Amino acid sequence: MTDNRDFLRTEPVGKLLLKLAIPTVTAQVINMLYNIVDRVYIGHIPEVGATALTGVGVCMPLIMIVTAFAALAGFGGAPRASIFMGKGDKDSAEKTMGNSFTALLIISVLLTCALLIWNRDFLMAFGASENTIEYGVSYMNIYALGTIFVQLTLGMNAFITAQGFATTGMLSVLIGAVANIILDPIFIFAMGMGVKGAALATVISQAMSCAWVIVFLSGKRTHLKLRLINMRLKYSIIMPSLALGLSTFVMQASESVISVCFNSSLLKYGGDLAVGAMTILTSVMQFAMLPLQGFGQGAQPIISYNYGAKDPERVKAAFKKLLKTSLIYSISLWILVMAFPRMFAAMFTTEEFLLDFTETALRVYLGCMFMFGIQMACQMTFNALGNAKASIVVAITRKFVLLLPLIYIMPMLFSGDKTMSVYMAEPVADFIAVSFTAVLFSFQFRKTVRKIETI
Repeated sequence: MTDNRDFLRTEPVGKLLLKLAIPTVTAQVINMLYNIVDRVYIGHIPEVGATALTGVGVCMPLIMIVTAFAALAGFGGAPRASIFMGKGDKDSAEKTMGNSFTALLIISVLLTCALLIWNRDFLMAFGASENTIEYGVSYMNIYALGTIFVQLTLGMNAFITAQGFATTGMLSVLIGAVANIILDPIFIFAMGMGVKGAALATVISQAMSCAWVIVFLSGKRTHLKLRLINMRLKYSIIMPSLALGLSTFVMQASESVISVCFNSSLLKYGGDLAVGAMTILTSVMQFAMLPLQGFGQGAQPIISYNYGAKDPERVKAAFKKLLKTSLIYSISLWILVMAFPRMFAAMFTTEEFLLDFTETALRVYLGCMFMFGIQMACQMTFNALGNAKASIVVAITRKFVLLLPLIYIMPMLFSGDKTMSVYMAEPVADFIAVSFTAVLFSFQFRKTVRKIETI
């Protein structure tokens, strides 16, 4: 096997970013299919498709929390493992991975119990109505049983990518996604299981991905090996990892809180139709965010490793390439959404009344999507450099300081269409947040580079 320390340090940055980013972006897009394919099939269930789609849509806050906890341990531990590898400290890197694995197991048990006991209460709080609650409960009762597979797949796959095995990381999610696409129509339509079938297909698919990840990290090809001896939790190992992963956790978990606020406000002003449209809007938002996270994950091993190896020029070069690539993508997708919103909405429903409503809502909700490239490039670089404080500040500012209050303030400021005013909270918050992030990053990044140069 080619030593990870060779190609992360010596290959041209542009070529290396392309080599790592293509598989990670592909993996993010494939991972996105888990939930989106479910929604596409559910939205086309005869007679009850629109109602079932809304019911499953209110499950998204819970699903976001599950994936956020995977990021807490995995996306916090993986950059630290890369930095340790850059320093030549393989032992600390493997201990970080082993501790993260144990943390994910503990989190899985706690989440599974909570979801099975309180999922109905959660869903009602997240905006379900009497018309849609049973669809949401049916989905979550089965999905909860697969929590451990979700945690280990997403969390530990980050350590595969962090070593530079981007293609292997892509295969981790490809296996599950292909299985999900095949199993969904069989369980939903052929076996007549409806939303329960969609959840069962997802659980089985995630279990297959989980098996692949664990086998790889325990095998001969991996640079960092998953060892039982490293799984005993140590405060000095796990706490810095969780602290670094906290920003990604806040960014993802806050989506659930934001969804509760959006759904409750939309239910008040626009009813089930507005909540159903929100399911489609968040799905399209994933088209924007997940590939951007993929670019960041592709750049992370390069930035983290060379930061640990004290090579500021490669760190700067990697960030510039990441920023440029992210901006090109976010601007291009924004143009497509603004020009063809109905095309995106039609992926999830055939109901004309929902299509007509969502067409306008998409243009409002994603009005500042062209700026996402800056936000994600800066935030992912904060993580790659191990700058937990700055990353947390950026995540909290966008979600809690700006977006959450604006969901309630915007309808008060506009006397016209209250429902569209609620959707408008997103682009207003995005514009302010990206501006703040860019300024903070410019100061913090220069400070980090100077620190490397003086060591």
